[in-house]
Amino acid sequence: MDGAILATHVNGEPHLFGWYAGLAIAFAIIVVVVVEVQEILRLARQIGVQAQMAIQGLEGAYTNTAPLYDLQRTIDFAKTIVADLLATRKALGG
Repeated sequence: MDGAILATHVNGEPHLFGWYAGLAIAFAIIVVVVVEVQEILRLARQIGVQAQMAIQGLEGAYTNTAPLYDLQRTIDFAKTIVADLLATRKALGG
């Protein structure tokens, strides 16, 4: 024999090396998957926090810019007042 003997087998005893190797590989794979899922959940939590901050910022921007929607109505009133003033001026002889 020209190779190293990995395990010796006694007649009548079962070969368990394959089982142990399979369990070790499965354990390693499970550890890797758990670590990856944990990282995904951490990133999802971080994204959730950032999304809440963005929503709060947008709500603040909406609150601060809401009066701009009334600006067109104010402009319309100002145009009406100026037109009425001009009409009154013409009626008074100016």
